[in-house]
Amino acid sequence: MKKTFAAAMLGFATYAAIAAADFGNADEAKAMLQKAVAAISADKATALSQMAKGEAGFADRDLYPFCGGPDGNFTAHPKLTGQSMKGLKDKAGKAIGESFYAVAKEGAIAEVDYVWPRPGGADPVQKVSFVTKVGDQVCAVGYYK
Repeated sequence: MKKTFAAAMLGFATYAAIAAADFGNADEAKAMLQKAVAAISADKATALSQMAKGEAGFADRDLYPFCGGPDGNFTAHPKLTGQSMKGLKDKAGKAIGESFYAVAKEGAIAEVDYVWPRPGGADPVQKVSFVTKVGDQVCAVGYYK
């Protein structure tokens, strides 16, 4: 009986480790945001294009950067480029787009908590996005808790 329980626990621990590897974490999200800021500072048009397409390392598991311009529309997002970022609401009705714009400050990273489905999923999950401003862009990278 003890061997069976121990084997089951080892199997669960292995599954948990594999599942964790499938998703990005807070440190990886923050690092991707810093990479996005550097890329936008160097060449905004190229960086936004790469982010929207998930190129140049701007897509890693469930991590991706997204940005909005001064008009409130997404300038880079895997699926929402050109749509309203400022008007975006989470599945609970929270005005997260307005929150992104409200907390974004050049040279600082803020956090916005909300619920959002994982890529390819439908059920909302707790998510935190790190948000900053670079030039006229409000940019963020979120990770799921």
